[in-house]
Amino acid sequence: MPAPRVIYEPKPGSPIEVDRPFYDRLAQRMEARTAVERFVVPKRSGLAWPVRAGQLFRIVAVEGPQVADLNVWNLGNPRERFWAARTKQLHRAHVTTYDRLWSSLPYLRPMLTITNDTIRYGRDEDGAGCHDLLGTRCDPYVHKMLNGEDFDLCCHSNLVRAVAPYRLTELDVHDVL
Repeated sequence: MPAPRVIYEPKPGSPIEVDRPFYDRLAQRMEARTAVERFVVPKRSGLAWPVRAGQLFRIVAVEGPQVADLNVWNLGNPRERFWAARTKQLHRAHVTTYDRLWSSLPYLRPMLTITNDTIRYGRDEDGAGCHDLLGTRCDPYVHKMLNGEDFDLCCHSNLVRAVAPYRLTELDVHDVL
């Protein structure tokens, strides 16, 4: 029997490889940029904002450790959206600098590249880290299934409310980073 073959073995120059010096320059020149917009997302809420190709955005935990569920769509085609499982398969379970967030089929292209990661958490005694693709957001359906109670102040509902101004619905909300 032949040895197992790695199916997704990237060749040099594949889109998995990033131009590290380019992204290092982007990360190092933050002070030279002009912020177009700044906002704080209140705890237990959600916010959506457009980021165009070539733009940078930064997420900062200003009030200590927090959960920040991230959904990403192509602004011109919401069927193209972040695919957590494929991103995990192509990179790792805990993404960090130089990793890309990949879009769904049939598009399968990088939607974002992480240029810097200022959270130096590392790994805890259980092997857990930050920016994981292992779980998903809390939602009212599982809450109701487990305890019979209605509860709408959860991550899923916050995402649904946040994307409504962009004509996206609950059916558009997907697995998160």
